[in-house]
Amino acid sequence: MKKLLLALAFAGISVAGMAQNNETNVPEMKYSVATNSFWSNWFVQANVAGTAFYSNEEQGWDLSKSPFKGFRNNLGFSVAVGKWFTPGIGLRTKFNGVWGRTVGAEAKGKEWSKDDNANKYWTLNEQVLFNLSNLFCGYSDTRVWNFIPYFGGGIGRNMSANTYAMGLSAGILNTFRLSDRFALNFELGYSLWETDMDGISYGACDVKSGPASRDQMFNVEVGLTYNLGKTRWNKTPDVDALKALSQSQIDALNAQLSDSQNENAKLKNMLANQKPAETATKVVKEIAAAPVSVFFNIGKSRIASKKDLQNVKDLVEVAKANNSKIVVTGYADSKTGSAAFNKSLSQKRADVVANELVKMGVNRDNIEVVAAGGVNTLSPVSYNRRATVAIK
Repeated sequence: MKKLLLALAFAGISVAGMAQNNETNVPEMKYSVATNSFWSNWFVQANVAGTAFYSNEEQGWDLSKSPFKGFRNNLGFSVAVGKWFTPGIGLRTKFNGVWGRTVGAEAKGKEWSKDDNANKYWTLNEQVLFNLSNLFCGYSDTRVWNFIPYFGGGIGRNMSANTYAMGLSAGILNTFRLSDRFALNFELGYSLWETDMDGISYGACDVKSGPASRDQMFNVEVGLTYNLGKTRWNKTPDVDALKALSQSQIDALNAQLSDSQNENAKLKNMLANQKPAETATKVVKEIAAAPVSVFFNIGKSRIASKKDLQNVKDLVEVAKANNSKIVVTGYADSKTGSAAFNKSLSQKRADVVANELVKMGVNRDNIEVVAAGGVNTLSPVSYNRRATVAIK
């Protein structure tokens, strides 16, 4: 038993060390969180505990095996302090006591009173906690119920008999969130102790093997958890999402540059073929007619960057000055989504930009909205996720 407890303690220390230096060991990124400092995510607990002894002294007595019989149980309390090293793995040190009832050989065949088998005791356990709610469902700082199995080991003392014993413990801790700081506890526990936990010691040759020959304890506890220091975990940045956002902004700039280059090429060709007297007038008209692009993220109808609207404002001023009509054409890329979805998405994008034009002072009657659907006219494909604004 002592060797087993030493191995358990070493395993607990190893788990704590690994947990402090690594993120939650779950294969999908949605579970990843940033490791907090050592002083974060501590907690203390205080519970009212109902404890029931089942002593090896009772073997062969034909007594009821229920741990809830009055001659076995009594009320006490427990306190604990612990730390979560990740949202799913933690350690706690727990003290439990201090009034119990055990059934000794001298009481066989008697009518028990409430004090005949009373004793005082305490136990001190080190336990590893596994928050399965976070491990399997992903971390959530607003989850109401957390399901937390645990196991561990420690030492106990029967103060009435002045005997010590070592034991193993396991159980299920349920916590119900009340706030960031407080949670309600409901705990079911079981522990298996050396034979002198009930105050009656045996020689090594007198002890039979197996759990039935050991002293056992059952605990039902209700109380509160108070979280100390930082209580939440920060999710690690989604690097892929940040890269995608940056790339979409770069794509938007490249598309605007491509549009400008195409318009410049048209103007140069026009100038090369115009008579000198007509040049000035034609240039003004062509510049005013150059379309401006407003870009969107994949599958979205929300403008990706409000900076795109600055160029639209310049075109709007020209249109209002000449009472010109404006055409807003929405596009989607044909590489993603069905034709029907892309048609609807391009309409939404065009409507969003048209609404922005109204905010800029353009009469709605002067705005024509066109839904072009999914297209593949520009490369890369992200250039096609846009709406264009042009003077008609």
